[in-house]
Amino acid sequence: MRIGFCVPQYGAAAAHVEDTMRFAAGAEERGAASLWAGDRLLAAVDPRVGYGGGPGIPEEFRAAHDPLALLTAAAAVTSRVQLGTSTLNAPWYPAALLARHAMTVDRISGGRLLLGLGSGWSPEEYDAVGVPMRERGDRLDECLDVLDAWWHDDPVQVKGRFATIAPSHVAVKPHGIPVYLAGFAERARRRIAERADGFLPVVLPGTTDLDAEVNTPWQALRDAARDAGRDPSSIGAALRVNARAEDTVEAIGKTLRGVADQTGIDHAFVDLMYLTTDADAALDLVSAILDGAKG
Repeated sequence: MRIGFCVPQYGAAAAHVEDTMRFAAGAEERGAASLWAGDRLLAAVDPRVGYGGGPGIPEEFRAAHDPLALLTAAAAVTSRVQLGTSTLNAPWYPAALLARHAMTVDRISGGRLLLGLGSGWSPEEYDAVGVPMRERGDRLDECLDVLDAWWHDDPVQVKGRFATIAPSHVAVKPHGIPVYLAGFAERARRRIAERADGFLPVVLPGTTDLDAEVNTPWQALRDAARDAGRDPSSIGAALRVNARAEDTVEAIGKTLRGVADQTGIDHAFVDLMYLTTDADAALDLVSAILDGAKG
């Protein structure tokens, strides 16, 4: 199983963004298979919706950097690792600009970008970018239309609800960017089954029922893909392991071994955000977790 890690991006680590390239190069040298970045814009003082259904927003989200910029920096100092977003909130962005930006990262990295998209949960973030949150599903659907046209067609033409692209030449195309989607609502699951290259499940260290958390929803997506006329095996997965402050290297390694033994997942990545904000300590964790995953 390939194992990756989120780059230091949030909280105290954001003040030392210059360490991104050192972490990226070091993680690849230590054997990491992928590097990931998320998408947070701000942390409202009095949020209308809390993180993960809780009452507030983690202090770590008070400082953050742009995910595609971080992955561009990582691409410049690596040659092998895949570069992924988990997840980029697609409805925040004009779809044509996102298509161009992702294509550029793909070309700079030699075809290593995996674009994980979601729609976010914070009303205040939607207010800040001037996008009505109620439109997020429709905007994500149209974004997928634009990405498909921008990356494959020449001339490109899209007549959408939110943007219109007149017949236009876009001569540079990506090597091929897989698009994975996050989400658990019925519409989100249908979108994954009908349009995505894969989905982004999440587990915590110590999760014992991997069949319920991973295998069952993955099979349901593949069944829905078959019903939509797609090859069910085309629905891949990249599993995020959200480590908490109290989780040990041993617990994370045990979870990764369980994923390898009990599921069909062949790619997982670990978020180190709550474990450390120091790049050197994060690289030590990368080595320890990779060793622990071997058993």
